[in-house]
Amino acid sequence: MDEYAIEVTDLCINYRGLKSYSIKKSFLQFKRATVEEFQAIKHVSFSVKKGNILGIIGRNGSGKSTLLNAIAGIFAPDHGTINLKGNSISLLSIGVGFQRELTGRENIILAGMLIGFSEKQILNKMDDIISFAELGDFIDAPVKTYSSGMYSKLAFSITAILETDIMLIDEVLSVGDSKFKKKSYNKMKQLINDKDRTVIIVSHAIETLGSLCDELLWLNDGEIKMQSNPEDVLKEYNNFMK
Repeated sequence: MDEYAIEVTDLCINYRGLKSYSIKKSFLQFKRATVEEFQAIKHVSFSVKKGNILGIIGRNGSGKSTLLNAIAGIFAPDHGTINLKGNSISLLSIGVGFQRELTGRENIILAGMLIGFSEKQILNKMDDIISFAELGDFIDAPVKTYSSGMYSKLAFSITAILETDIMLIDEVLSVGDSKFKKKSYNKMKQLINDKDRTVIIVSHAIETLGSLCDELLWLNDGEIKMQSNPEDVLKEYNNFMK
């Protein structure tokens, strides 16, 4: 019997925002601003077997990153459930921020604790993370002083060294300068090819997903259009995009 690491059932995620309106007119007419609601994820259900690599594809705005953030626990479901079977989980996404006033070293501790590691466990891995990130003395400078490349290196290094049961990767398969890109890509391949680690990758790098993944899930307008082996999904997806 197959063991599943992730089970998503009837998941719905809604975004809410205010319609543009005149503040002066609103006060004069004593009306509340109208709230618009947009359903980004619509009744999505799927499972991922332990040790498998699932790629998620779809056009911009199809809900890929929203789904990943929900699985990571950043967004709360409006409806449905996400069951991680007690597995530890990490999200590698350059868009997920650090505390800008804290140093790189302090952010390593904070990020590690947020994904479930104890301070002792993080400190045991601290030197490895700092060495991999190649930030030198900047590791003790506030993150707000970092360039985008330095920021990306630190984010990647934390996720790469603090290994979790489930890895979520959002549009990042290699980061930094050419030397670091090669190192990070090789490290990523090592991590995701671990037979005990479950991985979900969101990317527009279709050929890379086709070669790395056991399955592909195609999202379109917040709904699953297809989930199957990479060859079949990519054939239908490419025809659709034409």
